[in-house]
Amino acid sequence: MIFWVTEMKNLFLEKFVSDVASLTKPNDIFWCNGSEEENEKLISQMIKKGILIKLNQEKNPNSYLHRSDPNDVARTEHLTFICSKKEDDAGPTNNWSEPNQFKAKLNNLFDGVMKTRTMYVVPYLMGPEGSPYSQVGIQITDSPYVVANLRIMTRMGNRALNHLGESNNFVKGVHSTGDLSPDRRYIGHFPEERLIMSIGSGYGGNALLSKKCHALRIASAIASKEDWLAEHMLILGLESPDGELTYISGAFPSASGKTNLALMKPPESYKDWKTSTIGDDIAWFHKGEDNRLWAINPEAGFFGVAPGTNVKSNPNAIASLKKNSIFTNVAVTTEGIPWWEGLTDDPPNNLTDWHGKPWKPGNGKAAHPNSRFTTSINQTPSVSPNLNDSEGVPVSAMLFGGRRAKLTPLVYESFNWVHGVFIGATVGAETTAAAVGKVGVIRRDPMAMRPFCGYHIADYFSHWIKIGSSMSNPPRIFHVNWFRLDDNGEFIWPGFGDNIRVLKWIVDRVKGRGKAIKTPIGYIPTPDALDTKDLDISSNDLDEILKVDNTAWLEEMEVIREFFTSLGKKLPNELWDELSNLESRLKS
Repeated sequence: MIFWVTEMKNLFLEKFVSDVASLTKPNDIFWCNGSEEENEKLISQMIKKGILIKLNQEKNPNSYLHRSDPNDVARTEHLTFICSKKEDDAGPTNNWSEPNQFKAKLNNLFDGVMKTRTMYVVPYLMGPEGSPYSQVGIQITDSPYVVANLRIMTRMGNRALNHLGESNNFVKGVHSTGDLSPDRRYIGHFPEERLIMSIGSGYGGNALLSKKCHALRIASAIASKEDWLAEHMLILGLESPDGELTYISGAFPSASGKTNLALMKPPESYKDWKTSTIGDDIAWFHKGEDNRLWAINPEAGFFGVAPGTNVKSNPNAIASLKKNSIFTNVAVTTEGIPWWEGLTDDPPNNLTDWHGKPWKPGNGKAAHPNSRFTTSINQTPSVSPNLNDSEGVPVSAMLFGGRRAKLTPLVYESFNWVHGVFIGATVGAETTAAAVGKVGVIRRDPMAMRPFCGYHIADYFSHWIKIGSSMSNPPRIFHVNWFRLDDNGEFIWPGFGDNIRVLKWIVDRVKGRGKAIKTPIGYIPTPDALDTKDLDISSNDLDEILKVDNTAWLEEMEVIREFFTSLGKKLPNELWDELSNLESRLKS
């Protein structure tokens, strides 16, 4: 039986829920309305079943710990498929499977999987209420942990149904934890049907279908047809002492400081500057009537990497975690306070690790390297008053951030939009613990979208070129790299709040003020254009992190050429031209 929580019934939605129920055969069906009463009931049930552990309610009120299965702690990209009708539409950076065959395979796994479980129907809204750029998703799941996270991460419940009305324009998501066996763990995306099916995992990126699955993989495929962009980007407002407000977006691979930048708190020397957070992970862009790109954050919360997050690196994140938060795979103190590596200089005594076992120094990490926190964006001190503006905010600059120990300078600017697309398309990053596989390997991660683009990445590049080229005032594009190392393996640039010094130069460039030197790869700051006052950084170190090594870049060209070749005939000629032009500039 299907119970409706609003007076308006939706026949398309009713059929979807009925079909999934017939397949999965749940013991009960529970339609989520998003209320506080409902959430408290679910939390109480999860505590009783051991799914959640209550944390110290004085230090962290209404906050809980979840421990996932040890074999289920990161995105499973090798088990993630784009099931487009044509294999060529998925492209070489995605795993492809024929839609009917893969759906039959998944249906076999979903058949009767919820017989002893409750099936939760979770309507959610991606984007501000009332915005023409927001989308509705319906996730069906047997995981109350997923429901609790979706309540934080999205605008969940009745408001999503009210936005949908009687329309059939919603993204369908079907999820079950199954038996958590890696042998029966798959995620299938069916872009033509706007359908996601995920089984065998309870981990965030695999189970919270609103996030990477809907907001990026499915949304990017929709955006390619509807003339907008769905991007793995933060959105940050930067207000100068004279009240000049500039919005910046930025794409960074996971665990590369994106959340730290999105929630940046200026250092004491920049106390007259103000930052405001629109989003830390995903941005949807549309062209405004003023010929600029405008962005909304489709999400309502953070699903951030915990290790390395502390009062120095991200004070606003720490402030937002004090209440109403869910922690996944972190350690916990005897007082019931969450802890992870990097939170304090020294670990507390008598920690319980993320496995639930007593931890001692030398016994590995107390918290999993990809442990997470889920908290509402509204709890961060830096939240922007424009977060829920239906039109979004105008973006003046886009950043692409690589994680490279050598080669790329601290910051440089593209010559034009197409050159900026080339920079984004060739971003290189060292892999992190956010995905299954080796850590520290350099891989090409274009626009930080390689795991998340829902269609052929070369078509995606063409779409970018088309979007910017159709505008008279597109954002200026920059590349940043906070991670340059010296010969002793130490970071040269202080990073964190001091990154505002780089953002100041970027704003100056956008406003036509900042001084720069033209190099073969782009414009870099002049020695006096980057504010280093009160920084413990020598002129030699500054020269080092702004240096362009032509010989090293020529070697990089060969790697880029190999990557471009791997993408086949769809790669736009404009990017081949940019590669050739760069090579000529380096040689001359």
